[in-house]
Amino acid sequence: MDKPNLIFIVADDLGYADLGCYGGRAPVSPVLDRLAANGILFTQGYSNSPVCSPTRFALMTGRYQYRLRGAAEEPINSKSRGSTTLGMPPEHPTLPSLLKADGYRTALIGKWHMGYPPSFSPLRSGYEEFFGPMSGGVDYFTHCDSRGAHDLWFGEEEHRQDGYLTDLISQRAVDYVDRMAEQKKANDAPFFLSLHYTAPHWPWETRDDEALAQEVKDNLFHLHGGNIHSYRRMIHHMDEGIGQLMAALDRHGMADNTLVVFTSDNGGERFSDSWPLVGGKMDLTEGGIRVPWIAHWPRQIKTGGTSVQQCMTMDWSATFLAAASVAASPDYPLDGISLLPVLRDASHSFHRPLHWRMNHRGQRALRDGDWKYLRVDGNDYLFNIPADERERANRAPREPQRLEQMRAGWEAWNATMPPIPDDATVSLGYSARDMPQR
Repeated sequence: MDKPNLIFIVADDLGYADLGCYGGRAPVSPVLDRLAANGILFTQGYSNSPVCSPTRFALMTGRYQYRLRGAAEEPINSKSRGSTTLGMPPEHPTLPSLLKADGYRTALIGKWHMGYPPSFSPLRSGYEEFFGPMSGGVDYFTHCDSRGAHDLWFGEEEHRQDGYLTDLISQRAVDYVDRMAEQKKANDAPFFLSLHYTAPHWPWETRDDEALAQEVKDNLFHLHGGNIHSYRRMIHHMDEGIGQLMAALDRHGMADNTLVVFTSDNGGERFSDSWPLVGGKMDLTEGGIRVPWIAHWPRQIKTGGTSVQQCMTMDWSATFLAAASVAASPDYPLDGISLLPVLRDASHSFHRPLHWRMNHRGQRALRDGDWKYLRVDGNDYLFNIPADERERANRAPREPQRLEQMRAGWEAWNATMPPIPDDATVSLGYSARDMPQR
């Protein structure tokens, strides 16, 4: 059987309930809603971290991000330009490098956020092509980062191009599919496309808000502006681009054997909807780590499936490798687990403990079955998630034995990971002085 094409679409700071198929309150995502209806939707899918660059290390490696120094930054910020340590080590096997070695064509279109040239770049970690920003957040029109430096690249060269970044990313993705379809006639090679949008990350600019670029150039966090209406339009612009990509696959007869996965790098930001979850970006409460997960692959996935399998970002990396029949490097065994059995049968499930830790506020979490152990600011909590998704009813005082068992389980897992480096940084764009806490 032909190897599938693989497309990994990652939104930036999308809330759990922002999409219609996850109960969203506005019609912003008709394309993604159709992909879910014609594929499989996961209700218990998590990101590897509640902040962007650590999750991206996990999706690149299929391993817990804590194994790599660069991922200890929460997140990597633009001050790390020129660093030789804060980035994705080129010698480490990655999802694209493993697929490329097996004959896949590979491209990253969109956000990288795992270090800067000359030490780090997508081209040094398995991607043949790259178009997008290297840093965590850029203006949608000027394409400048939070320090005012221009940050749009083609390969390892700065690239200047007018246009709204979400649309530029979508157009480049469609062009890539068109070119891969033409090349497939000659060499029949499958492709792996990482399509990593910056939407709906700040600044809060829709396609019609170019004038805001000058207003926010000195504070890209856009603390004085934005609203749910602009935020929703930003999601809709991304959804439109995904629709153009799916149309290109259909046009070339490639949709049937292309595995398309959609998720977010972490939970939502200040205008996101995460109902019924509490918290958001930077939090290990459910709103910071539980994210939309959609998979579409007509040749393998039955329509209309819903899965309650507990899983996290690095499991998608393992799934892509399994779908391509590509083995991981024996020197870098995966922490991720393939979800292929779940894609083929939405009722299939397996035991899958999930672990997290954060330097920020000394957070830690373990989800194991129905239960979740959580520590924030030195306080330990125990929640039964199916009964209490909002994590408001702390069961720790009533079930001290279960709390101790889960705490010991987290400690045992943590002992297998490198410690958080003393010089690791936490970068917060705003505080309680800027807006009330959640």
